[in-house]
Amino acid sequence: MEEQNQNQLNIELTEEIAEGIYSNLAIITHSPSEFVVDFIKMMPGVPKAKVKSRIVLTPQHAKRLMKALKDNISKFEQIHGNIKDTEMPNGLPLNFGGPTAQA
Repeated sequence: MEEQNQNQLNIELTEEIAEGIYSNLAIITHSPSEFVVDFIKMMPGVPKAKVKSRIVLTPQHAKRLMKALKDNISKFEQIHGNIKDTEMPNGLPLNFGGPTAQA
């Protein structure tokens, strides 16, 4: 029984964080030691948008996140059908001054 408790991770989710933050754009930049993901909320017809959340990841965690997203998208599409891939609105560049970026 003691060994089982050592392998468990107790994760706390506050009410504020549980509400989540809406984002309809993600800008990803990286350096040799980290990936930075900025989650942005854009509103139609408004030329300005704000970063709502920034997550900094090690390259290893970024790769794990990519694999987890790929797995979850595959499971989602098996149930709900293919997700339509739409183009970026207004031809926004994917690089806002960082080394490289993807959305």
